[in-house]
Amino acid sequence: MTETSPLKTAIARLIKSAGPMPVWRYMQLCLTHPEHGYYVSRDPLGREGDFTTAPEVSQMFGELLGLWAASVWKAMDEPAALRLIEIGPGRGTMMADALRALRVLPPLYQSLSVHLVEINPVLRDKQKATLSGVRSVHWHDSLDDVPDGPSIILANEYFDVLPIHQAVKRENGWHERVVEIDGKGNLVFGTAADPIPRFEVLLPPLVRMAPQGAVFEWRPDAEIMAIASRVRDQGGAALIIDYGHTRSDVGDTFQAIARHSFADPLKNPGEADVTAHVDFQALARAAEDVGARVHGPVTQGEFLKRLGIETRALTLMAKATHEVSEDIAGALKRLTDSGRGGMGSMFKAIGISDPRIETLVGLSDEAARAAEAGAP
Repeated sequence: MTETSPLKTAIARLIKSAGPMPVWRYMQLCLTHPEHGYYVSRDPLGREGDFTTAPEVSQMFGELLGLWAASVWKAMDEPAALRLIEIGPGRGTMMADALRALRVLPPLYQSLSVHLVEINPVLRDKQKATLSGVRSVHWHDSLDDVPDGPSIILANEYFDVLPIHQAVKRENGWHERVVEIDGKGNLVFGTAADPIPRFEVLLPPLVRMAPQGAVFEWRPDAEIMAIASRVRDQGGAALIIDYGHTRSDVGDTFQAIARHSFADPLKNPGEADVTAHVDFQALARAAEDVGARVHGPVTQGEFLKRLGIETRALTLMAKATHEVSEDIAGALKRLTDSGRGGMGSMFKAIGISDPRIETLVGLSDEAARAAEAGAP
């Protein structure tokens, strides 16, 4: 990292001219500034990047999501044309693994058109290389650009990078949290001078009782409502997997990750990934508000186990060398374990569907019991 990032200079200039900057705007600039934004100019994934996502840990993750998509297709009465959409598809690894699993169902595979929602030109090039042998792949800047039609939507570690608003509780109400400049020229957190009008009326019950100094963060509902409205109106389902909490509460989760370690989110904007935990209760509430059906959330570990990841791991290990078998066992533990370094409990999975789809495999208790009993 540089001592002073180019984006830090640009942000400081904006603050000096326009005043303190809301956290959501700061986060937005860090990630998507047209010249210096973190997600506009680089590949952040893998050992050489700043973080590793589940699809990069093991092929099993994407394969199981492919089989999950197949079960949804059946629940949709097997439409002749299906849009398989991934939002924030990384290097294309998860989609490639999912499509490999879907090839065992030729009627489904032939019905697919693949749509990737991606703004990063570096990652688009990597996705094109990864999916070079796949027919009918299309790239879009937003979900709104994907043609209408029955859809299955996948979003893994997408919502955590959507900009958050933060508010801090003071004696006279809740004040928006901002980024400002201290006397030494450093970026620091502060709060807006005036409280947010009638903010308490909108808060979840737990948050209303919070003590002074508490931080509440939220994301606008536009993204989840667009996904929910699409599957409600056009048929299909969405699967969202991310790290976060299952009920709306206070807490400051705004953080930066660089070289697989936590970093100061204000130190070098544009050169580290900035994220915040996902509020799954808020996602569910927004999806239900537009008339979609919500399934879950459940932990990622539980979801993958219901889909059969342990059986899949044993199958792969039976054909592998001892060294590769140990890698598979390690990947299984990382994806499903709740201990240190495990993604199993920190990450959650939630399904959003057309209300006519009553259960989704891995997410609904009824579907889980059917899967355990060996039903298709």
